[in-house]
Amino acid sequence: MIAATGLRWILTLLFAVSVLYGVWRAVLPVTRHTEQVDHVLHAAMGVLMAAMAWPWGMDLSAPPQIVLFSAGALWFVAAASFRTGGRSRGRAVLAIWPHAVMMGAMAWMVAAMDSSGSMVGDGEGHGVHAGHMSGGSGLAAMSLTGAGPRAVAGFLAAVLAVIGVAWLARALDQARALDPAVRRVDATQSPGGGIAGALGLGCHAAMALGMAVCSSCWCEPGGSYGGLLHVACKVWAPGTRHPAPGAPRRRR
Repeated sequence: MIAATGLRWILTLLFAVSVLYGVWRAVLPVTRHTEQVDHVLHAAMGVLMAAMAWPWGMDLSAPPQIVLFSAGALWFVAAASFRTGGRSRGRAVLAIWPHAVMMGAMAWMVAAMDSSGSMVGDGEGHGVHAGHMSGGSGLAAMSLTGAGPRAVAGFLAAVLAVIGVAWLARALDQARALDPAVRRVDATQSPGGGIAGALGLGCHAAMALGMAVCSSCWCEPGGSYGGLLHVACKVWAPGTRHPAPGAPRRRR
């Protein structure tokens, strides 16, 4: 979960936009069956990512989520070979790999958080999903234990951020290229065309960037952007001592 309440709501809204878009595209009659599966998987990921930002999300069972998103990653990889859309197979794989990466990242994040929560709970006797306390919030905030998982989380955060920025740039370029007279969402448009295509790219970007923020927050104890600031201070001013997030401050 995320310790900072404001950040929770921002992420929840980001993921909610992606969920609404995924559900909308999945129920449209013009959407092909394979694309319906894509949208359902993205909607499910958005729902569970939003839940993961809140305390009650830590009580959800991890194994079903791991199975679902592992299968989702395999689905996107397998689907690339028979959904070329007039492109070469290599281009089709390049177009689909960000979706597979997001599904795989989601499966890993659920597994890593569940494992870290179990280890903390066993060591402290406060339950399976006990975590670090966020200074001032009064709520348990989960962060990963061990240098290895934190390094993987940081790597995934960087990859997801790159994917999100690339999708956002494509969405803006596609929206700017549209004729102002036809800038409306048409239910008969293909998922990749027109304003609906730009909207889809924007929603995918929101999902990827939200996941990047969540993954980066879990790299440091406290599970909030305070951890990110602590890392930035250590990188940019290694000779200066900065208190860790949640550490008590000395009174002058």
